[in-house]
Order: sequence, then C-alpha cells, then structure tokens
Amino acid sequence: MSTPGVALVIGSGGVKCAAAIGLQRCLHHEGIPIERVVGCSGGAIYAASIALGLDAQSTADMTSRLWTREVTAQPDRMAMLRMVFPRLLGFSERFGLKKDALVWERLQQAFGDRTFADCAIPLHIAATDFRTGEQVIISEGRIADAVRASIAIPFAFPPWEVNGRLLVDGFLSDPLPVGVAVREGSHVILAMGFESPNQERITSGGRFAFQLSSIMTNNLLRASFAFHGLAHHGEVIAIIPQFSQRIRLFDTAKVPLLIEEGEAAMRAELPYLRRLLASTAA
Repeated sequence: MSTPGVALVIGSGGVKCAAAIGLQRCLHHEGIPIERVVGCSGGAIYAASIALGLDAQSTADMTSRLWTREVTAQPDRMAMLRMVFPRLLGFSERFGLKKDALVWERLQQAFGDRTFADCAIPLHIAATDFRTGEQVIISEGRIADAVRASIAIPFAFPPWEVNGRLLVDGFLSDPLPVGVAVREGSHVILAMGFESPNQERITSGGRFAFQLSSIMTNNLLRASFAFHGLAHHGEVIAIIPQFSQRIRLFDTAKVPLLIEEGEAAMRAELPYLRRLLASTAA
C-alpha cells in the first residue's frame, strides 16, 4: 500500500519561508508525498518551486538569487511626488514606493514562461483583490504573474493585474490560507506559518508601514490557527519553526539555518503525522 500524501500550506514570512525547503527535504527523506501545495506572499515562491518539482538545493539557490535587498532598493521618486501632489501629478491605485522592475525580472528568471499546467503537483497561490479585499486563489496561467501578485507588499510594490483583477499581497486576506487546502478536499494538511517581526526602531515611513503590516499579519495568523484548530482538529498540523536568530526580511545569508530549523520543526511533528496518515489510510 502506498503512503498517503499531505497538502502543504506555506504562509507569508519573507525569507523565513525558506524553512519550507527543510520541511520538503524531511518529507522526501521519509517517503511522504506532497499531493497539493498552497502558497501565500513569500510562501508562494516556495510553493511554486515545490509544485514544479525543484529539489531542495535548487530552491535554496533560487532564493539567494531572487529575494535580496536589491529588489526594494530603488525608490520610485515619481510615485513619492504623486503621493505628495496627487491632484497635480495624478495618483492611481497602481501605487508603490519602490520600483518593481528588478523583482519582476528575477521572477521571470526563476519561473520563465512556466504555467500551472507545468506543475507536477497541484498548485494554488493566494493573493488579495485590491478593490474588494477578497481572497483570490490563482490556479492557472503564468506562475511568475501569480507569485508577483502574491508578493505585492502594500506601499512597497504596486498591485499586479491577473485575469483582469488588480491584486495585492496575499497576507492581507489570510497570511496562512489553510482554507484553500480544506476546500480542495485535502485530508491531512501541514500548515507552515511565521510571525512577522516587529521593527526594532521606527525611523522612516517604510518602517512605520512594515510595523503596521506586522501587527495585522500576526493577529490574522493567530486567528487563522485558532479557527482551523477548532474547525478541523487533528487534520491540520501547525509547523512553526523556532528560529534561534532574528531573521530579517532579506536575510538570505541565513537560508541554510532556515532550512535546518524548518526540517527540525517538521521532524518534531513526524510521529503525530504518521499516526494521522495511518488512520486516514485505514
């Protein structure tokens, strides 16, 4: 009898989401297949790489090239002027304080023209409709477009249009979209979530915005865990890596540490996961 598989949900968390590489490595070593992947915000990058069949090392290498401080290093000065003089220069909903050409270029390098149809594992990427606030689940089209929409950090990157809808970061509607896996009929779900760090010092408008985002994300994350813990009981296993060091948004040099601690967090839950899979298969 083949080993039952699991659905993997990777929440928002910037470079912390690289811990999912360690989780993937652990499951592969244990012979437990991943049958569905859901990604949100930074987690969308890793969900896509897993769904496409990239191994742990290839995904780690991609992270080091893709998610670096340079992607938010170029301010969009015209956007700043439009914010100060909206009537004079014209302000639009496609607003972002940072130029997004580099992050888009790197996403294209990472995923090219590959689509959801190229995935070896069913993939779902969560974003948020800017105009309505509704969660939007992308499961078709170009993967680079879906990931770009899901990582459209408010105030930093402009919203991104997919299928006629203007989308922003997935964390705004749900930083850990377990409900997507539930609706798709998954029986055993691994939910890897991350709390956003608070800013040590508020020295700029950007840091102020990130602090507000952290407050909102962390409260939404706790509410999501509480709801799914009550509604689905043992079918949802929370994987919460305990990082031994402070991890900032672009700490790609710490990816090896993130992978190790993600694997350790998964190994701690393996006995319970195996019992759950055995009861599901019975």
